[in-house]
Amino acid sequence: MDKVNKNDTYNTLSHWQNFRLKLLGQGIIVGIFSGFLIVFYRIVLEKAEELRNYIFNLNISRYKLMPIWFLILIILAYIVGTLITNEPLISGSGIPQVEGVLAGKIRMNWLPVIIKKFIGGVISIGAGLSLGREGPSIQLGAAAGQGVSRIFKRFKFEEKYLITSGASAGLAAAFNAPLAGVMFALEEVHKHFSPLILMSAMSASLTADFISKHFFGLKPVFTFHNVTALPLDKYGYIILLGIIVGVFGVVYNFVLLKTQDIYSKQKWLPVKFRPMIPFILAGVLALFLPQVLGGGHSLIDSLTNGSFTMKMLLIILLFKFIFSMISYGSGAPGGIFFPLLVLGALTGAIYGNTLVHFLGFDPKYINNFIMLAMAGYFTAIVRAPITGSILITEMTGSFSNLLSLSVISLTAYAVADFLRSEPIYESLLERLLKNNGEYEFSEGSKDKILLEMPVCLDSEMDGKKIKELRLPSECLLVGIRRGEKEVIPKGNTTIHSGDCLIVLVNESKAAETNEQLSEMSKIPSL
Repeated sequence: MDKVNKNDTYNTLSHWQNFRLKLLGQGIIVGIFSGFLIVFYRIVLEKAEELRNYIFNLNISRYKLMPIWFLILIILAYIVGTLITNEPLISGSGIPQVEGVLAGKIRMNWLPVIIKKFIGGVISIGAGLSLGREGPSIQLGAAAGQGVSRIFKRFKFEEKYLITSGASAGLAAAFNAPLAGVMFALEEVHKHFSPLILMSAMSASLTADFISKHFFGLKPVFTFHNVTALPLDKYGYIILLGIIVGVFGVVYNFVLLKTQDIYSKQKWLPVKFRPMIPFILAGVLALFLPQVLGGGHSLIDSLTNGSFTMKMLLIILLFKFIFSMISYGSGAPGGIFFPLLVLGALTGAIYGNTLVHFLGFDPKYINNFIMLAMAGYFTAIVRAPITGSILITEMTGSFSNLLSLSVISLTAYAVADFLRSEPIYESLLERLLKNNGEYEFSEGSKDKILLEMPVCLDSEMDGKKIKELRLPSECLLVGIRRGEKEVIPKGNTTIHSGDCLIVLVNESKAAETNEQLSEMSKIPSL
């Protein structure tokens, strides 16, 4: 007897009808798995960094210690390079890879990704590379979501929701920021609002955050003492700072991509040995400027306490920027979230101190500018202003600055958009697909999946009847969600902005069809 394919057209459509409530429960399950995984990841990372600091504080002459330490770094770099060679999907942040999987352009084998990303991230960040835990946390959470889908044998079209839920839970557990995790899924990963994504991502994020807070406490990631909201007559300074970090964000994206180009042009240096460069450089910096090592959590704490002179702030900013480029460009497993937040915080501290010294600004507002620059810098690079505002609000626990955070995020976004800088994760995904075509789906898949496609105001679809649309031949429009109602599509049915089209398509054609439908449903370029 032929094996029943649960991902065929009949089962896919019939399962869709009672799908919404199931997502809530499945999101909680994904949140549990992802939450415990990320908590374990954070604990091991902390122990690795404590071990590094313990080694450097040993009562041993540095002339005796450093040769041994450099030998250890070379061995660790070789291990990381081997892991990257064996599983290329674990390189870098992991966020572009997750977006590629959700777009149907990349295949991911969840268990090897979890094991190797975990080990590679701990080694890289623990050794002192200027990388963050958030990107790996998002990829680990996404892989855990895929694992839940595979273990419990869920439908193929459910898998993308579970992967998204895991990614949201990963960010929530990494930063104690559940709302930012949900908004990141909507604003950055999928780039549209979907009640289904919201339901699954929120249940997973809240669950993972609950688990994370059980281990790490209820305090926010950063502690900003006595933060007073900036007066409204000072908002001109916020807009000026937004312009500055907007330009800096454009420079960051440009240099990061150019650094990858420089690495790729070194044909004499195989991918396996590229991590050697930042690992050895980490050993050198440990002697002269240890403040730039690692993600930079302790550095931000020092900034809020005013521990550095202006000259030292400039030196740390320069070397942290360069070391971040070299670390990420090598392909070592680690993210850019935390390092870019540190760069933003340094910029804000320099800006605030400048206002204090030259314009007589009240020093108590320096911490405000540190927070604001973090949000603006993030927005200029990632191009997710709502996520940036919510993320910094949750990470600092200060809701009194939400208005000013929104203002600087919008300003930085406008500057980056005016300078035509592409969002960094889109650029990285494009490069990943270009350089690693073997990840793309083959044409032989027979599984059916459902795509959700929101219709924007004044798009090509808005106001047209279905029979007037030039839909891709590989897809079938099977439903239209209009608010809480579901409309059965007919030839004379008119599409309106705000509608969500439900399209049935072969898995092998999902990525191509999704791109074509996205162009038709989006607002036309001016």
